Formats: sequence, structure tokens, C-alpha cells
Amino acid sequence: MLAYGEGGMQKRAIVQANAEQWVQCARCKKILFRPDFERALRVCPHCGHHHRLRARERILLTVDPDTFEETDADLRPTDPLGFPEYADKLRKGAAAAGENEAILTGLAQLNGAPIVIGAMDFGFMGGSMGSVVGEKVARAFERGVELRRPVVLFCTSGGARMQEGLISLMQMAKTTAAVGRFHRAGLPYIAVFTDPTMAGVLASFASLADVILAEPGALVGFAGQRVAAQASVGKPPANFQTAEFQHEHGMLDLIVPRRNMRPTLSYLLEMFQASYAGSITP
Repeated sequence: MLAYGEGGMQKRAIVQANAEQWVQCARCKKILFRPDFERALRVCPHCGHHHRLRARERILLTVDPDTFEETDADLRPTDPLGFPEYADKLRKGAAAAGENEAILTGLAQLNGAPIVIGAMDFGFMGGSMGSVVGEKVARAFERGVELRRPVVLFCTSGGARMQEGLISLMQMAKTTAAVGRFHRAGLPYIAVFTDPTMAGVLASFASLADVILAEPGALVGFAGQRVAAQASVGKPPANFQTAEFQHEHGMLDLIVPRRNMRPTLSYLLEMFQASYAGSITP
């Protein structure tokens, strides 16, 4: 009886291991071989859907190997309003994203160019912007001014974090002011819209970049599609609030497939280099 039980457990383990080698595309529902899917940077080879990445994964895919140094890792959110179940949501968000907050920031190099980089993580409470996210964004731009480095931010967010109320909404003003000081210092800022980039993040620091890129198919807009449809007098087009729609209407500069993102960023940094290279701090 014991041998049969052990055999059954072994079979279940084999079945589970085999199942983990496959993943279903979120858009076209095709079954994909996970190792090939990972090598393709989590882009479906059939429909081109760009699946979401963790913040740390995105940064490590972008920067030169062994150059990323995390900054402000000690900053953690609190519960200033005593919002019901907020502390539990923060714990779950940290477990899901593997980070202390919905954004990861640091110093790095991209093709040898020193940069300040940040990436938001939708896995942490939908990438919502609370006081810590706003503070880390503001510090990223302040560090860029101090070190004379460009800033590259990968944005993904559902908007402001309602559990922090007006404290969260004030981060829109704070991050916008930080970008303004950064621009006055004559330094370049590149933003990348990934799926989704919405609401308060879009309406503040995300849209103030010198160059705005986006991944194909990313949801980009202020209100959610259902809310926008309810408030609209006319019927929105089928591709409303997609990166492609925003590109057609001048909201962003270029749609860049994930496999081309690193060389595109490198090209832009090289193009901007003459404007700030005189005083770069390595």
C-alpha cells in the first residue's frame, strides 16, 4: 500500500513537472512551450501578445549585465489612514511581485551609458501609485540631477492607490514637480508605456518624458474602457486606449517590440548624449 502511494505521488510529480513546461497565451489561447516562451521574452510567437514582466526581470533584460544597483530599497509603505485590509493587501502584493513596492529603482548602465532606471510592477496591487511609489520616482529624478544621468522609466499602473486617499493623489503633483526640476537641468527622460499604463501615473510623470515609447498592444488611457464608454457621447473605436491608437493620435512617439527595446533605448541615449555628456558621473 505504501509503495502504491509513493508511486502515485511520483506520477503526480511527473505530470505536474510536465505541465509546468507549458503556458497558455493570454490573448490567442495557444499553448506555448515555456522554455521557448521565455527565450522569446514572453512574447507569443503566434499573435505577438506581450505578456507582463516582473519589474526586476524587465530591468535585468534592459541594462548591461552586473551593473544594476538598487536604490531606496528600504522604503516601505505604511497604512496612514488605517484602511481596512490594506496591510494584508500590501503583504500579498509583496509576495506576488517579489518586491517591497510597485516600483523598483536603481543605477545601471545601458550599452555603457550610465543611467537612472525604474520599472513598475503590476503584480504589486496593480502597480498602483502610493506615497512610496511617488517618493521613489521623485528620488530617481533627483538622483538623475545629482549624478547628471538620464532617467529611463518603465511604466505600468492601474492608477492612484485608493487606500492612501489624498496622500496618493498628491504623488501626481510631487512626481510632476520632480520631472520639471529634472528638465530644467537639461537632462533626457525616456518613458516606456507597458500594459497597462493608466490613470494617475499616465496623467503625471509618465506623460512628461522627452521620448515616450510603448510596447505593442499596451493599454494606455486615463479611465478604464468601461468607464470611458459610459462617459462618452459617441461609441469609442475598437482599438480605443491601445498603444496603437495613442500613437496614431500623437500621444506617444514610437511603438517598440520587446526584442527591440534595448537597442532602441541605447540609440536614444546616444542621440541625447551630447546634451549632458560633459558632466556625467560614472
